[in-house]
Amino acid sequence: MEFIIRRGEGRLVQSGAIAVETGQHTGRSAEDKYIVRDAQTDNAIWWDNAKEMSEEQFDRLLADFISFARHKELFVQDLYAGADKAHRLNTRVVTEHAWQSLFIRHLLRRPEAEELDGFLPAFTVVDLPSFRAAPLYHGTRTETVIACNFSKRIVLIGGTSYAGEIKKSVFSYLNYLLPTKNVMPMHCSANVGARGDSAVFFGLSGTGKTTLSADPSRELLGDDEHGWSEKGIFNFEGGCYAKTIRLSKSAEPQIWAASNRFATVLENVVVDPVTRVPNFDDNRLAENARSAYPLEAIANASTTGTAGHPKNIVMLTADAFGVLPPIAKLTPSQAMYHFLSGFTAKVAGTEKGMGSEPKPTFSTCFGAPFMPRHPSVYGNLLRKLIAEHGVDCWLVNTGWTGGKYGQGTRMPIEVTRALLDAALSGELKSQPMRTDPVFGFAVPTGLAGIDVKVLNPRETWADPKAYDAMATRLAQMFHDNFAKFETYVDGDVMKASPVVGPAVAAE
Repeated sequence: MEFIIRRGEGRLVQSGAIAVETGQHTGRSAEDKYIVRDAQTDNAIWWDNAKEMSEEQFDRLLADFISFARHKELFVQDLYAGADKAHRLNTRVVTEHAWQSLFIRHLLRRPEAEELDGFLPAFTVVDLPSFRAAPLYHGTRTETVIACNFSKRIVLIGGTSYAGEIKKSVFSYLNYLLPTKNVMPMHCSANVGARGDSAVFFGLSGTGKTTLSADPSRELLGDDEHGWSEKGIFNFEGGCYAKTIRLSKSAEPQIWAASNRFATVLENVVVDPVTRVPNFDDNRLAENARSAYPLEAIANASTTGTAGHPKNIVMLTADAFGVLPPIAKLTPSQAMYHFLSGFTAKVAGTEKGMGSEPKPTFSTCFGAPFMPRHPSVYGNLLRKLIAEHGVDCWLVNTGWTGGKYGQGTRMPIEVTRALLDAALSGELKSQPMRTDPVFGFAVPTGLAGIDVKVLNPRETWADPKAYDAMATRLAQMFHDNFAKFETYVDGDVMKASPVVGPAVAAE
């Protein structure tokens, strides 16, 4: 903290948190991320989803990074990625900014003092925001670069101050490494009930992954990245990186408290210059404003970061088309279909050029930018684990009801929590179910305290025929997206595809 203040990198807010700004990059630079293509990675990487860099280009970049850093004051953290000792990764992170060093100290797992003696890194990340790549010389698109050399086990980040690049670089390498050990890496949050019943929550940004896993009645394992091994699930991280835009003290009390504590890093959060109080409703700096804090900031966080095999898997989607039900039970084949699809929808107005319509987003495995191997590798591993351990799988829509975005309303969080609680307790799977005529999954027809109309999206629309038309459109979007996976999955998974056509109106 002293280095951050002394170097003018950030300023204290009223609570003792530190507020920093990242400049033009307030999120990941996905188009500027590269993986080195060499003998080891040539047949291992899903190159349709990755930009390649040659070994020679990387070596030039590395030499220039070393030369650039030679006379700079740098900050080094030796940390663990992974709570399971059998699978954790010794990670060294070198940063130009002191606040980034504090950030990653929050986000990864901190060794005990005696464990640092003789610590040997198996993976290294070097982050120099003021370094500028030379596109013609280094083979980059712009002056920003995230270069991953999995064979040399090093990532170089330059031209961006956004700290999320550091943690996602570690995650990307673990996603490359762990499947070779029959460990399933997952972009998910996780928590554990009083009976030791763990649950996993897959979801893209904005679907409620962090919010819904931060349940006061359940122990939090982590909010973003986990592995599933032969012993159960384990957190990769030692902290949380929560979105703070429109953060509510009443709706998200744990995240609110953690974001208002000493040494929490507030990234691109607007702070009143006089009172030094953060304004979480102000998006002038970024819609993707974030809060980084250690897990111990959450009162009911797990001290071990490990748990048994999950009893439930929850796949979260924010359907801005207003078609999907608030919750549905999935078969293992349907779970693989929706895992490979990774659907959510961005709402109009959140990005330039989106117009007035919601925009579908299909991010396979609920984290395509961080999944270097072909999605079928992760999908088949997940399906195998689900079958072996008899896991119940659910699709939860935290998006819109009563119409698409702009016509309907956002699904009430109270409804989502009530349905989720019933699913995790086992109550929901014993309720009467109907089969959705479009998507084929099982949807509960009732639950005490829940308006039955909400459970059937078609009944919440003023014009049922308009719902039918939108459902057909969304089903076609799923079909079009899944075409690239058809040769990698079996017939049961293909049968999980939604119906496109007249069957939609048979509700």
